[in-house]
Amino acid sequence: MDADIVDLVIVGAGPAGLAAACEARKWGVGVTLLDEQPAAGGQIYRGVDSASSKRRSVLGEDYVAGAELTSAFARSGARHIAGAAVWNVGSDLTVNYLHQGANRVLQARHIILASGAMERPFPIPGWTLPGVMGAGAAQILFKSAGALPKEPVVLAGCGPLLYLLATQYLQAGVTLKAVIDTTQPRDYLRASSHFAGALRGWRDLRKGLRMLGNLRRNHVPIFAGAKALAIEGADRAEAICFNHKGRSHRIESPLVLLHQGVVPNTQLSWSLRARHHWNDDQLCWVPETDEYGQIEKTGIYLAGDSRGIVGAKASASQGRLAAIAVAGRLGRLLGEERVGHESAVRAQLRSQLHIRPFLDALYRPLVEHRIPPADPVIVCRCEEVTAGQIRKYAELGCQGPNQTKAFGRCGMGSCQGRLCGLTVTEIIAQTRGVRPDDVGYYRIRPPIKPVTLGELAG
Repeated sequence: MDADIVDLVIVGAGPAGLAAACEARKWGVGVTLLDEQPAAGGQIYRGVDSASSKRRSVLGEDYVAGAELTSAFARSGARHIAGAAVWNVGSDLTVNYLHQGANRVLQARHIILASGAMERPFPIPGWTLPGVMGAGAAQILFKSAGALPKEPVVLAGCGPLLYLLATQYLQAGVTLKAVIDTTQPRDYLRASSHFAGALRGWRDLRKGLRMLGNLRRNHVPIFAGAKALAIEGADRAEAICFNHKGRSHRIESPLVLLHQGVVPNTQLSWSLRARHHWNDDQLCWVPETDEYGQIEKTGIYLAGDSRGIVGAKASASQGRLAAIAVAGRLGRLLGEERVGHESAVRAQLRSQLHIRPFLDALYRPLVEHRIPPADPVIVCRCEEVTAGQIRKYAELGCQGPNQTKAFGRCGMGSCQGRLCGLTVTEIIAQTRGVRPDDVGYYRIRPPIKPVTLGELAG
């Protein structure tokens, strides 16, 4: 199959991908951007160009600010292929994707992967019941379709998104039964060592305090320092149970939204056989790159949260930095002009990352909510493999996640390990008494997305 040859192929139309495209076009680099969604914006700015004024008001100024980036991208002259599902990125700089039912291929001189983040698994009893979903997924439903819960809702877990979504729901008229926060007193103590850096990001701190104050003014019950979360229900969610200050609590609700942060979407970087290491601060795998995000001088760059969680603004700066490197390698941005421009982007990135160590320390998910202590808890939702089964595999000699496929099909479902990979790594590491780095991750192979024989033939 003949392939179009372009200077730069970008995968992902979130903040990193859009900023990279705008930056590259500024220096005359030919850009083709592939994204699975129908419109630019990624998850964080999903639907921003088509959102009603009411929806924009509810989602807030940080969301609305994304329209500036999508507008700049629309004016940049970059080629945007929406509805494109990338299923393979080759070390030879080829990109295979599905578009309008057919398989297509691009040949690039350079590639920037900006595949973003996904919600961290939250494997607790009952998390697979109907009526339980991720808070991030619930927010996406509102951004893309204006969908809001009609019944009272409980939000549980930790991280800034928990309070952001609660605040947005309040403004939209959703009834909140409770916010159950699993952040512990020791988390505040651990985060205090990074408080000086957090103060340099005081605007983000102020936003968080305002959201908390808004919930209290509206008399939303907040259970801070909760532990031992579990969802009760026969055929669907009926209640959430937890411990708070030494007492057991049970709150009835047909809808429970769980969240304990996000983790990098590393499926593409794993499929490229890039080296990864376990990040003890963010409790996830992160790919190893150079300062521009390049994987081992391959011409393939990573930018944004797929390289390690940094947030929307820093993701955009990383996208610009990768694009500057590409423009330099193509001879479009050289000498003092590059040095001055790159220095300005790096300074901006440093300021955007000041608060990150504080957030990573404060919102560290509890061990019991990452590594299920109860054996019957399902870990691999696709193949219905439990925590107890994975422990038994390890006791029988299973060394890592890839071997669990042979023991019991764990990780062989349609999600290809996205929803269970981190949990499987940590369960095996705990059972064997070793570090996650000694356990490893699934061996990810293309196709990254499901592909039919008909689509390949087409």
